[in-house]
Amino acid sequence: MRKLADILVEKGWRIATAESCTGGLLGSRITDVPGASRYYLGGVIAYDNRVKEKILGVRRETLEKYGAVSEKCAGEMAEGVARLMGANVAIATTGIAGPSGGTEEKPIGTVFIAYYILGKTHVERKRFHGSRVEIKEKIVERAISQLWGLLRDIS
Repeated sequence: MRKLADILVEKGWRIATAESCTGGLLGSRITDVPGASRYYLGGVIAYDNRVKEKILGVRRETLEKYGAVSEKCAGEMAEGVARLMGANVAIATTGIAGPSGGTEEKPIGTVFIAYYILGKTHVERKRFHGSRVEIKEKIVERAISQLWGLLRDIS
């Protein structure tokens, strides 16, 4: 997390988070670093679809057609929290941490992580294995690591 903090401070960028399946763990990890107020604006824990829609601006059509656990929803969550908080950078997580709720198409451990960076959104689909807590930990580790790599590559 320290590497991500350093690059955000170096570039003068502010980050926000929108979390569903990680339930605030991502925001917690970001604020574990002393001085996080220099780059972290805040986050929204949008566990319920009404919060995704009313606070983050996820379109009802997106939720009905693709579901809350989808590439489209994750992207709209990241864009929505960036807009809401005035962030240059945002991360959104939505998925199925288990132990129930999985389907053949979206089994337990399926997650979509969206990265909003300076007006562009990239979403990845991943699948993690383990207990509910382990899956949430792996999602957060991946999100932080991947975002650091994406930001590092921007000159």
